[in-house]
Formats: sequence, structure tokens, C-alpha cells
Amino acid sequence: MPDTSLDDLLTALAASPSNPALGMLVVNACLAEADADALGRALDLSGIALLGDATQRDAALRLLLEHRDDERVLQVAPPDSAAALFARARLLLAEGDRDEARGLYQQAVALNPALEDASLASELAGKVISFANARRQHAEGLRAGNAQTSLANDDTDADDVARLLRAPEPRIGFEDVGGLDQVKHQIRRRIITPFLKPSLFERFKRRSGGGILLYGPPGCGKTLLARATAGECRARFYNVTITDVLDMYIGESERKLHAIFETARRTAPAVVFFDEVEAIGGKRQFSREATSAKLVSQFLTELDGFAQNNHGVLILGATNVPWAVDAAFRRPGRFDRVLFVPPPDEAARRAILELLLRDRPLADGVDAGELARLTSGYSGADLRNLVETGIDEAIEDSIERGRESPLTMNHLRAALKDTRSTTLEWLTTARNHARYANQGGQYDEVLEFLKQHGAG
Repeated sequence: MPDTSLDDLLTALAASPSNPALGMLVVNACLAEADADALGRALDLSGIALLGDATQRDAALRLLLEHRDDERVLQVAPPDSAAALFARARLLLAEGDRDEARGLYQQAVALNPALEDASLASELAGKVISFANARRQHAEGLRAGNAQTSLANDDTDADDVARLLRAPEPRIGFEDVGGLDQVKHQIRRRIITPFLKPSLFERFKRRSGGGILLYGPPGCGKTLLARATAGECRARFYNVTITDVLDMYIGESERKLHAIFETARRTAPAVVFFDEVEAIGGKRQFSREATSAKLVSQFLTELDGFAQNNHGVLILGATNVPWAVDAAFRRPGRFDRVLFVPPPDEAARRAILELLLRDRPLADGVDAGELARLTSGYSGADLRNLVETGIDEAIEDSIERGRESPLTMNHLRAALKDTRSTTLEWLTTARNHARYANQGGQYDEVLEFLKQHGAG
């Protein structure tokens, strides 16, 4: 329903606030649009009598809770209900009364585990870690001659770990990732829901955490999926690069890896993402240096060591060469879930192109569907390169004409002649591994993909 229709309904409700049929129509429109502001205005006009049956009231409460309209939740919900307790907990926390807010939150979750909110629980528990303050205190202690304020007794720089706490990019969700619906479904069902509703899953003895290994051709969205998973979990996202771990001094790589895991455990729920995981988790039988094998062993120990508690910590790894990763990582409890991230199909390519073209100056007639049909085998990175090459053409036209020239299909068709798919080489290599080294069916998804797309 368009916004103008909803505005018209609210205008009519203002003229006749006691009309039950009109009130029900307004509430249904607000719920259909997921418009919490409009619902709040309607409640201000007609009061809680506006909400007819229990089903409508529950739906309204869910919408108000989702949009953090806690004052109106208290207006609608019974005083001792889970929704009212949850809203009061948030309001008390905002006022600084953490202890009472924590008690109300626990009561709310006990009544309705589906209300559990991992980020709110972390705030109520006071899990606030600031490495900036720790470094400042360390520096002040050194200036005062107090060597006991040292953060560590080794050469590992605290900045290496502190950098991980500052997300360099804004938080994203699955709606920002085009396509990959089946992979998203698997991650949501097996990972995200246990993170968001741990109390509910504990009743079924289902623990959150564990490891997932994403593999597939370069540029198909493995890193983007990891960031989106952290966003969906509302968890801290630690992006670990090779330089964060590897060190030229003996034993320092293992110390750095341990520091990263300890930071994630302290700040759970957390998602730790290792890109190019084969660089620190490669097969030990091919390693010429004993130090490399020790780093792999340390990695395995951190994943499921006897003394470790990784509850609430999700380990994500991404690799373009899964056949180079040590087989010990595939044991249940480590990277026990291995997901193939394939090149996008036509529907996914269209969704990705629509995301890439959004908020850009476009001429009439730009057809993402046509582009999707013409880009078989393109990865997400290839599609971004295509759009940006087309934009270069449009910018050049704008400079020549002296005014803004929007992106047209002619620009994009010209860009198609200058771009190529980069996934074919990987698929050729993967085909050989899937045919001749497919122990335990670990590459069955690759074979199925090749069969469906005629790449066998």
C-alpha cells in the first residue's frame, strides 16, 4: 500500500478515532508496511482499543519492539508480559540502572525466549572492552616508571589485536548480498538462529559457535558473506588477515593467534573471519618448515582445545583452494560445516547488478535482466568491474559534453567487450579435484554445479 494511502487513512482516523472498522484497516496497513511510526500515531489517536484481537496486538508489539518504541510497548502490552518486561529493561538501561534492567531482561527471556537479544544481553552484562584505554593506561604506567602495567610479557604488539576491534566498514546484512540464497539459508538455519536465540537452543542442547569454511572461485562473495553473517548475528566482527598472525620470530605467530582467540572469547558473541585460511592452515605434510606445522597445530588447539571455551564464538574461514587446507580442520567441532559459494546464476547476477546500479545516475532503458543474461560465468567481482567500467564510459561522456551524462545500456554493452569472466580457470581446477580427489564426497556440490551449468 502506498504511503499516501496510509496517510489518508490516518487523516480519516483523526476525524473518527472511535471507528473500529477504520481502526482495524489502519492497523493492518501499518503492519503490512512495517511502519512503526504510523502505528504509533494511530495509537496516539485511538488508544489501545485500536488493536482488535490478540493476533493483531501481538503483531503490533513485535513491530514496536523491533523499532525500539518501548514507551508505546508499555502502553499496549500487559504489565507483567514478556514484551513489557523487555521494554522496561531497555528503558532502565538507558537511564543507567543496569542491575534492575538485567533482572527484568532475564524475566522477559524466561517468559519468552524468542525475545532474546544478544547485543542487549552484552550491554547488560557490561562487556565493554576498550583497547584504546588499555594502551593509554599502559603508556601512563611506563611514564610513571611502573613496569607492572605491561599488557603482555612478549613482543606481540597490542595494536595488532586492537585493530581488529575497529570495524573498517559499516555493518551489513544478507539483504546487501545479492543471490546465494541457498548458502544464506544454511548459514541462517545452522549459525545465526543459535546465536540470536541461545536460551531457546539450549533447551534442545544445541550450542552456538563452531566453524564454517567457505570455498569457491575468487570474487564470488565469501568475504561479503562473512561480514553479512556477523551483521545478522549482531556480533562483533574480527577480520583477521595473514599479517595479523604471521611473524618472523619463532613463537610469535602462535602468540598472536592465541591473543586473537582470547579477545573473541572475552567479547562474545563474536565472529572471527580468516581469509585465505590455507596460508595459516595448510596441509602439514607439504610444509618444509616446522614452524608452519606448529602454527597449524596451534590453530587446531584454539578451535577445540581441551581448555578452550568457544561458546558464542563463530569461526569463519574462506579459501579459493580447499584442497590445500589441512584435513584435520574438517573434523566435527572445527570447520565442520563446509559451504560451496558458487558463481552467481542468472537470477543472482540480476540481483547483484541491481544492487550495484542502485543510487547511480541511470538513463531510461538500463536493463539488469539483459546484462544478467549476457554475463554467464561472471563472479560478483566481475560484475562490479563491468559496472565500474561502464561508469568510466559515462564519466568520459560527461566530461566531453560538459554536463552529467547518465549511465546507459550503450555504456554497459561497451564495457562488456572489455571485461571477462575470471571463474573459468578456478572451475577447471576444481573439476579435476572433484572428479579424482573427492574423498568422502567433500566436493559433491562442485560436481552438481558443473553438471547443472554444463561445465563438465
